[in-house]
Amino acid sequence: MEMRRVWAPVGLSVLLTLGALAGCERSQEPSEKHDNVHKALRADKEAAASSKAAASGKDESFVQPPEIELPYHKEKLKNGLTVIVHEDPKAPVVAINIWYKVGSKDETRGKTGFAHLFEHLMFNGSENFPGEYFEPFQRSGATDMNGTTNNDRTNYFETVPVGALDMALWMESDRMGHFKGAISQEKLDEQRGVVKNEKRQGENRPYGRAFDVLATNTFPSDHPYSWTTIGSMEDLDQASLEDVKQWFSDYYQPANAILVIAGDITVKDAMKKAREYFGDIPSTSVPPELKNWELPSQVNKRLEMTDQVPQTRIYYVWNVPAIGSEEENALDLMTSLLANRKNSLLYRRLVRDEQVATSVSAFYYGRQLAGQIMVMVDVKPGQSVEKVEELLDKELREFARSGVSVDELRRIKQSEFASLVKGLEKIGGFGGKTDILARSEFYYGDPAALIKGIEDYAKVSASDVQDVAQEWLKPEHFTLIISPKDKYAVSGEDVDRSKLPAVDKTVELELPEQQTFTLDNGLKVVLAERHDTPVVFMNLQYRSGASADKDKPGLAGVVASMLSEGAGNYDSLEFSARLEELGASIGAGSGLDYNSLSFSALKTQLEPSLELFRDVISSPLFQEDDLARVKSNWLDSIAQEKAQPQGLAMRELPPLLFGKDHPYGAPLTGSGTPEAIESITREDLVTFHKTWLRPDNAQLTVVGDVTREEIEKLLNDTLGEWRTPRDDLPTLDIPTVERPQKARVFLLDRPGAQQSYIMAGLVMPPWKPDGAEAFDAMASAIAGKFTSRLNMNLREDKHWSYGARAVSMDTESQRPYIVFAPVQTDQTAPAMREMLKEFREYLGKRPIKETELKDYQDDEVLKQSARFQTKVQLLSSIAWQVEKGLSPDYIAEYPQRVSALTTEQVEAAAKEYLAPDQFTWVVVGDLSKIQKGIEELGIGPVEVLPSTE
Repeated sequence: MEMRRVWAPVGLSVLLTLGALAGCERSQEPSEKHDNVHKALRADKEAAASSKAAASGKDESFVQPPEIELPYHKEKLKNGLTVIVHEDPKAPVVAINIWYKVGSKDETRGKTGFAHLFEHLMFNGSENFPGEYFEPFQRSGATDMNGTTNNDRTNYFETVPVGALDMALWMESDRMGHFKGAISQEKLDEQRGVVKNEKRQGENRPYGRAFDVLATNTFPSDHPYSWTTIGSMEDLDQASLEDVKQWFSDYYQPANAILVIAGDITVKDAMKKAREYFGDIPSTSVPPELKNWELPSQVNKRLEMTDQVPQTRIYYVWNVPAIGSEEENALDLMTSLLANRKNSLLYRRLVRDEQVATSVSAFYYGRQLAGQIMVMVDVKPGQSVEKVEELLDKELREFARSGVSVDELRRIKQSEFASLVKGLEKIGGFGGKTDILARSEFYYGDPAALIKGIEDYAKVSASDVQDVAQEWLKPEHFTLIISPKDKYAVSGEDVDRSKLPAVDKTVELELPEQQTFTLDNGLKVVLAERHDTPVVFMNLQYRSGASADKDKPGLAGVVASMLSEGAGNYDSLEFSARLEELGASIGAGSGLDYNSLSFSALKTQLEPSLELFRDVISSPLFQEDDLARVKSNWLDSIAQEKAQPQGLAMRELPPLLFGKDHPYGAPLTGSGTPEAIESITREDLVTFHKTWLRPDNAQLTVVGDVTREEIEKLLNDTLGEWRTPRDDLPTLDIPTVERPQKARVFLLDRPGAQQSYIMAGLVMPPWKPDGAEAFDAMASAIAGKFTSRLNMNLREDKHWSYGARAVSMDTESQRPYIVFAPVQTDQTAPAMREMLKEFREYLGKRPIKETELKDYQDDEVLKQSARFQTKVQLLSSIAWQVEKGLSPDYIAEYPQRVSALTTEQVEAAAKEYLAPDQFTWVVVGDLSKIQKGIEELGIGPVEVLPSTE
């Protein structure tokens, strides 16, 4: 789902975390308090008018937008297919993005969920390629490959090496023109099961059904947005083979689609291939597209419900104009002024000043037929919901009355423009160039609309924002309160459809030279110049992380969080405002073995941005009031983790694998324990910072539009006063642990859970260069990717899970290897049996096959084409290489090492590393339904862990 401009992604992260709920509900009429607010708002209009008049002179909120070029060629084929081409030769890859003009809005009640179900079906092969759709892509180096469905449209996209372009276009055109005959009852039943498990997985999360409730209650029952994209279980069960075949016939036609091709290809060649592969696919009568719907009136209603959530969440929803309206930009900017940033109004008042909430978010959810403004507030445990709502209403009323700060509006615009410049480095995937071009064409009928639109975005005035606030942020809105429960078929003439086109496996990479130098203070720097966009990225990593937490698990993470809470002469809010003003970003992260600081800045603002970076490194404030707030919110986030099956398992597994006193025995989430977080003092932060963040314990990696001469001088000028202390650098010793002699099973009860969350862990030896490729190939084939044996078994064959995977964490010492699978409750024990079977057979009678290894090798080698597409990707690779103490040649020679792998090497790696009969299992679910079955498996001793509440 989407809700704001592709190049302004703040709202997207908000929606992806948007939950929803199940539970008891009751409807209320609007309270008297809301009527009073309405009266007060009307009384404020006269005062607001004078505020707007004062701002009616020269518009000081204008920000000069960046000069961006996104040239394209647009052409419509004879069959109606719209083709858009953009040339970008910086990396030997091409991105494809197809948008079909069909979404859940095109369904009817009783037949909901069809658009999303059909998206899943489209990955089940076609008439001329009946196998798994992912298979040829996952041996051809494809990246950013997926499909998505929302209310308005369905899209499919992938980025492939140049040599795989014919294969990709053949596959996309085959399922556009040759798919209907491939839809079988068996495939329908399979994907119906997958979608139902996806729905269960979403609803099993805290707030997991809220969006369903919001949709149902904020639109009339006949409105196309009154049901969610995933649909209802009942409708999914009733979908017939005839229904889905008719859906394909109606909507999956060239005249109802937009094809975008971008990357290392000329317009001439791209159009030739588009005509070759898609030109002879016929279009018949396409159902008329819904483009207009009278704006629904505001729903002045409250709904209160309970669910298994850790804290109360408040949702405010207003129905507002759709995408393409004159108010769209102002509505979007208004939400950024209200929430999502430290300097935003509601965050300042509710989280920082009054400390009655742990988080506040807001976004403009723009869609084709209607838009919505949503504000969400997580109420701090122990605080009164009524008090929070009263403050929220007061601030919204004051916002509409008094207007907005011109300086703050300018900062937001500058920040958004910086994000746009950085995002345009990517050609495919979410938010890439193909996405921007397709979205622009779909919603505005012009591939350049979003790029042209930045001029209008820059011109939005404070008065414009105040106007939309007064027009739409009224007391008449829908309120949802979620509170915790008490404990709780024609072939193209020139295309051979009998076989898939061969993939050209030639990969030619032109990586920038790595330049190394040392600053005057001893800090080692690695620079890779890349001058395609005027931006510079940096990563400063220093040895520490959770390994240095000692008796205070979570300390490294809190230090990282506090580094952005003010530094030098700027307090927390001033620091955030200065970053926005410069269009820069500075972030901090914490892992098991390292902490890191990330940095990005526009070339034109590099020096002042580096001055802020220096302040964060050398003089963070660590103010007591900020620490108290961060700790309080941190504790609330731990409660959130415990309410989620995955978070709970990630907290419980590490101490079972390593021991509770081991540096790696802390929760994998990095959040630590409540007791430790409560005990952290400002002195702890200062000591950690002085002990570990020092030039002789750090390495700086730089990638971007800057020369060595430029950056070396700038870094010495800005970071030169940061010096190594006289004290010796402490060492970090990570004890070695032994695996258990046999498997162990630990259960956590979650009564009423709609799914069980299965996690199994195994301690692996430390990473080493010798044999690393064989380990990765071994891990990928059994459980590392979509087409792995484990996922194919539990998702595609059994339909018990939405997805099963395994990951190996990259640590300095022994690595945790973790297998995870959310499964439907009644198949918990059988799923565990299947997981064991797959691993045991991999070690025994069914070792890796030549074809599996060959697919892995082809995929890994060809993926190198896209691995260094953006500066951030290049920066990440170099930083990892430096962290491991490897030479630049290690990255360059990776394809050769992978290509040389043999099945014997991979089999040997499996036998060296895998030991399924020594797994430590953690299963979160409804024990009244799953415990007996698990015990009957006889895997090992079963122990029920105490409740974490």
